[in-house]
Amino acid sequence: FDCALMLGVCDKIVPGLLIGALHFGHLPTVFVPAGPMTSGLPNKEKAKVREQAALGLVGRAELLQAESAAYHGEGTCTFYGTANSNQMLLEAMGLHVPGTAFVNPGAALREQLTREAARTVLGHSEGAKSATPCPPIGRLVDERCIVNAMVALLATGGSTNHLIHWVAVARAAGIIIDWDDFSALSDVVPTLTRVYPNGSADVNQFQAAGGPGYVIRELLDAGLLHADVLTVRPGGLRAFTRIPHADAQGVLAWREAGASSDLDVVRPVTEPFSASGGLKLLQGALGRSVIKVSSVPAERHVVQAPCRVFDSQDALQAAFKAGELDRDVVCVVRWQG
Repeated sequence: FDCALMLGVCDKIVPGLLIGALHFGHLPTVFVPAGPMTSGLPNKEKAKVREQAALGLVGRAELLQAESAAYHGEGTCTFYGTANSNQMLLEAMGLHVPGTAFVNPGAALREQLTREAARTVLGHSEGAKSATPCPPIGRLVDERCIVNAMVALLATGGSTNHLIHWVAVARAAGIIIDWDDFSALSDVVPTLTRVYPNGSADVNQFQAAGGPGYVIRELLDAGLLHADVLTVRPGGLRAFTRIPHADAQGVLAWREAGASSDLDVVRPVTEPFSASGGLKLLQGALGRSVIKVSSVPAERHVVQAPCRVFDSQDALQAAFKAGELDRDVVCVVRWQG
């Protein structure tokens, strides 16, 4: 093979593709996302129906109707979970065509960006005056690239699953990171976004407000990302601060991200939602865990209650079904990492 395109968006697929690609580090490789589905039933309304179903207040038909209205088309779910966190991290690592992450499937721009991914991996990117070979992925994913992904995750309050996935990704690149490294970075990286479950906006609203390009620019300008990295295209990480669009002739082009169009969704480094990152390491005599503090109201950051310790999820479920947890209690399930 001369090169590779990686087609994947969801949860474990992207980390698996990235780990696999790093085992063939001599190949130029570009990741090609599908983008999120268009907005359907708002995430808060979906969550409310799920809660009602768990309490027996609505039946299976109502639950299925809500789920179908929320997940109604092609693309990733619209909340900022593992799938969409994948795309944010790949933008910050420079492994996409810039600005590709959150363009909806079926959009004309999505088709253009997919074709541009093929041109990029072959070294013939749009607007280039001459052939510009795409570097092999083994040269792209170095320590700086991994740190950039970690910073992007923390600044956006991304999925806690990535504290497992990206430790494995880094190891595949010959780099050792652990939760202590995430914790140290979280102390100095501000939270810049509020996307569900960290807020009410979905990823389409995040994209409209500025998206990954805005966040990457803010972090670069604040010195919180490494700018001196190789990416799949010329221009380094600064190229990923721009937003793709089709010009008057229908040709793919990029423009500056500009200011946030919704400060309730994405903010500058000078006015963050929080001065520290969206994920925190919790540790003590019973073990270590990670909490997405960006989705927890400030008044609930300190919880005091009796503790129950379980050695398996099955034991926790049995206690729940037996009514043993119908009280103030902190449940610790060990051996889950």
